Amino acid sequence: MNYKYLIFIALLFFYTFSFSQKKGINFFLDSAVKNSPLLYDFQNQVLAARIDSQILRASIMPQINGSGNSYKPQVTNGWGYDQVLTNGGQLQAIATISKNLFPGKLLSTQFHSLQLTTDSIRVAARISEKDLRKSITTQYITTYGDQLQIDFNKELLKLLLSEEGLLKRLTQNNVYRQVDYLSFLVTYQQQNLTLQQLDVQYKNDYATLNYLSGIFDTTVSQLEEPSMNIYFPENIDSSAFFLKYKIDSLRLANARTLINLGYKPKINLFADAGILSSLPALQPYKHFGYSFGVNFQVPIFDGGQRKLQHIKIDIAERTRVRNKEFFARQYNQQIAQLRQQLAAIEGLLGLINKQINYIETLIEANGKLLATGDIRLTDYILAINNYITAKNLIVQNEVSRLQIINQINYWNK
Repeated sequence: MNYKYLIFIALLFFYTFSFSQKKGINFFLDSAVKNSPLLYDFQNQVLAARIDSQILRASIMPQINGSGNSYKPQVTNGWGYDQVLTNGGQLQAIATISKNLFPGKLLSTQFHSLQLTTDSIRVAARISEKDLRKSITTQYITTYGDQLQIDFNKELLKLLLSEEGLLKRLTQNNVYRQVDYLSFLVTYQQQNLTLQQLDVQYKNDYATLNYLSGIFDTTVSQLEEPSMNIYFPENIDSSAFFLKYKIDSLRLANARTLINLGYKPKINLFADAGILSSLPALQPYKHFGYSFGVNFQVPIFDGGQRKLQHIKIDIAERTRVRNKEFFARQYNQQIAQLRQQLAAIEGLLGLINKQINYIETLIEANGKLLATGDIRLTDYILAINNYITAKNLIVQNEVSRLQIINQINYWNK
């Protein structure tokens, strides 16, 4: 039986060597956030919004524009444009400066609009990051569950291997039947195959974890146990999911202000200087001059557009309120269901752990009886299979517990 021990030692060495370096969940979360092109795009959108703010600030500065024009209408044998109208041509080179007076209220409202746009981008980025973190955590928990299965099956395979030599000697001495010994070998070989299959599954899930995190790495490491606490915020309005409704409300209020400011009187100062002369003039350079003036606008009647624009905002506000109320109901229901599921799983884990304690005690007692031939081998194999089933249930429910905590934190953290 030496070759079986050599195979087991080789397998144990392989798993220990492959998973010698441990990586925690924060490593993958940080890598995912750093490598995400979507989050990078949101960062650039925030930077672009800051540029828009600077552009708006520059727009209130005096605006200076230059223009030039020179033309000469052709007149042949008395045929052509009337010289009275064309002055025989024109030479124009003028610089114009204009400045909007009293832009303070409008400017502050526009700045507020840009700030709300930036806040909306940041909230969208927070939600996208939450989606990304949830996805990475889900895959991490799945992969960690594979690792738990591998660890358990390694221990079980070691236990079965330690009993195999004893059972073979007892079978040769006719203490146990050959068919019982073969049944034990089937169980042992099945666990060996299960361990290899779990290794393949672990590597596939680990590769998926790297892929989602934007990590190019073909090596496989052991994962640390995820430390996950449940978060329940005191005020759900601080959550990114609810914060976006608050920002939408502020944007609608700001839109109302912009509409009202559009109907305020506007005063602009303007001035120009340059040359404006007809081409027939003998000394066009003497026609250099300047002018200035004031432009005043006040709305009188727009056909009721202002009222209709406010009605549109009222409709949008009602939609926003309804959407927030619906989302709040869904949020509360989702959290209540998740907490209920979590309590049920934690209660089930307690019962399964008690059952495992009984089974481990039974296996230990049966192991002692096995050496003396005072127990049927089928009973021992049955206890082993019950142990396998209970351990698998523990792993499955532990993974489910962590996944539920991940979902709760997704909505709350």
